[in-house]
Amino acid sequence: MRLTLLLFLAFSCLAQTREEQVAKAAAALRDKVVEQRRDFHRHPELSNREERTARVIAEKLRALGLDDVRTGVGKYGVVAVLKGGQPGPVVAWRADMDALPVFSTSDKPYKSLNNGVHHACGHDAHMAIGLAVAELLAGMRDRIAGSIKFIFQPAEEGAPRGEEGGAALMIKEGALESPRPAAIFGLHVWSLAPTGTVTYASGPAMASADSFTIAIRGKQVHASTPHLGIDSISVAAQCITQLQTIRSRRIDPNESMVLTIGSIHGGNRNNIITAEVKMEGTIRTFSENTRENVRTMMKRTLAGCTSAGDADFRLDFDGAQYPVTVNDPKLTAESLPQMRRVLGEQNIQAKPPVTGAEDFAYYQKVIPGFFWFLGVRNEKLGITGAHHTPEFDLDEAALVPGVKLAANQLLDYLERHR
Repeated sequence: MRLTLLLFLAFSCLAQTREEQVAKAAAALRDKVVEQRRDFHRHPELSNREERTARVIAEKLRALGLDDVRTGVGKYGVVAVLKGGQPGPVVAWRADMDALPVFSTSDKPYKSLNNGVHHACGHDAHMAIGLAVAELLAGMRDRIAGSIKFIFQPAEEGAPRGEEGGAALMIKEGALESPRPAAIFGLHVWSLAPTGTVTYASGPAMASADSFTIAIRGKQVHASTPHLGIDSISVAAQCITQLQTIRSRRIDPNESMVLTIGSIHGGNRNNIITAEVKMEGTIRTFSENTRENVRTMMKRTLAGCTSAGDADFRLDFDGAQYPVTVNDPKLTAESLPQMRRVLGEQNIQAKPPVTGAEDFAYYQKVIPGFFWFLGVRNEKLGITGAHHTPEFDLDEAALVPGVKLAANQLLDYLERHR
């Protein structure tokens, strides 16, 4: 009994010492991680166009002495391996790279230099944290039992139409092979949570996302004689109304689901009934069964309302299609004690799933994964802009806690599974 207690205390001290060492190393990297984030922020690049971003990342990983730094994975993806000094399992960390076609309203000295392109979702912070974690862990390589694969991924926001990209393409091109990780971790900065806090969900954490386009085809005619044509605008309006009844009348109220028409275009003159209306939208769900049911219901609903108006329709699911982001319950539960030790029990909070989507979900379909949210909101500093908006920014005080937590998370996994 006494020997067991002594062993327990010894291991506890070791864990505490490691966490203190990581905290000290992360704090020493503060200026570097802030400047790296600002550099990425000044030079944002769109999905599948992250040429400079990839070059900077690869150069820094090579300078850190990481092994097998591969570029051009999934177009501009970068993959590198940090081999520890002792044998053990392989774990992965993923950071996304792309910016958005958003005009920034920032007056900060690090504002975007690419007009109309803005890191409006925080991927600049994800990359800076990932590079800092790589540097921190490279400095303690000899004490690491196992290997850490760093995956810097382009096109998380969705590849341009007609192109492949993102997590699915990186997996297709071997990002999870040679070596194959046993698990993968990642984070997303979160504008709704205060700086220094982390939120998470076990199981479904983020919704699936299916982009779609709808074309309603009628018959063009002069507006003064509608009976001689087929009014595609009128039919489209009825279709939009009927599509909303899928959520309100055909899905279990206990199931979360969103169906949004975000764009509608038709007609070019006040006295012409146009032949075609085009619409674009998205579906968000938290189960694959609901996801497939909604797609089927949409086809039936459109068939019914267009038939009633003597019109035709075409429904295409194109653009970004993301599965549900599902955090492995076992991996999540195993990770939480360490997260609470690092940031404090009060700063790690379980929250309901969010209807945003993430292509991190594709990795989770191959290996267990855990994806969590790092708070970056600071109302005192006026940092409250939502994701994907011109006002988005983040409190850089969150960067060091992010580095500290991510590094400990990876080391904790390797120690638990060695």
